[in-house]
Amino acid sequence: MKNLRHIDNPAPAFNKATHSASRPGPLVWGSLAIAASAVLVRYYSRQAESKHPPAGRFVDVEGIRLHYVEYGEGQPLVLLHGNTTMGTDFELSELVEQAAQSYRVIIFDRPGYGYSDRPAHIAWGPIEQAHLFNQALALMGVERPIVLGHSWGALVAMALGLEFPQSVQGLVLLSGYYYPTDRPDIPVAALPAIPGLGDLMCHSISPLLYRSLWPVIMKRMFAPARVPARFKQFPAWMAFRPVQLHASAAEIALLIPATLQLRERYKTLAVPAVIMAGREDRLVHTHVHSGRLHTELPEMDFRVIEGAGHMLHHLAPQAVLDAIHTLAEQSPSG
Repeated sequence: MKNLRHIDNPAPAFNKATHSASRPGPLVWGSLAIAASAVLVRYYSRQAESKHPPAGRFVDVEGIRLHYVEYGEGQPLVLLHGNTTMGTDFELSELVEQAAQSYRVIIFDRPGYGYSDRPAHIAWGPIEQAHLFNQALALMGVERPIVLGHSWGALVAMALGLEFPQSVQGLVLLSGYYYPTDRPDIPVAALPAIPGLGDLMCHSISPLLYRSLWPVIMKRMFAPARVPARFKQFPAWMAFRPVQLHASAAEIALLIPATLQLRERYKTLAVPAVIMAGREDRLVHTHVHSGRLHTELPEMDFRVIEGAGHMLHHLAPQAVLDAIHTLAEQSPSG
């Protein structure tokens, strides 16, 4: 019988390259993180809409639905909110309660905010929004309202006064940004508005990031004052839903072009206006914007609120209401 040789199977050699390739790489982990973020964003957005359904009515302007709420009776007063927020911002201020005692207060969600549509094929600058609101007010039977615009909404109010001076009784311009300035933050803040990449960001990482920064954002908006207890009821996740986050980023991207488009027309404004700003505004420098606008329109009333920041309708509601009364008491000819 021949000798049999027993040969053990050798242990497989450790291949570092093969072992590394078998583990998920950064691309896989990144994709999983984006997918998980998208699931969370979808959940929180739906939850926010369930808790805060539309509280008002809709007006349809050539297929574009605008959401609005109304309070009180009397001369119409239209309120246009700023970037990031929505009409609820005004509802949480004492201004609406006080104004509703004398005026028919109409609070719009601007295009893309709250429950208002924002078709993607239109660049929604101040003039485009002014035309939309002018049509909406006509359909609602609202004649010669006083229009109050806050922050980005002040540009829309200004555009309404410039484009449709016969349709507006007067303007209250709160904490507005009126001139192009050096803004190194715009390229980053506008990223969610970029087609493709922006859509991915709006549906995944960006809402979670901005929601985590919300307390810091609020603190800066109201500084140097504290955030009012009433405003803490603001439904933050409504503001960070993909559709509204995209609208907010798009308006940040449009900020400089919008001011370049309008600034040469400011001197032609024929509608009575009250320009208002907080002396301590940390978002929009008062002397650079409201102060400069007053130098171009010296006949317009200019009111600076000492010790106040950006959110004047919360911080100085009586002063804002006094400005509204001033315009309401003027004759149609001004």
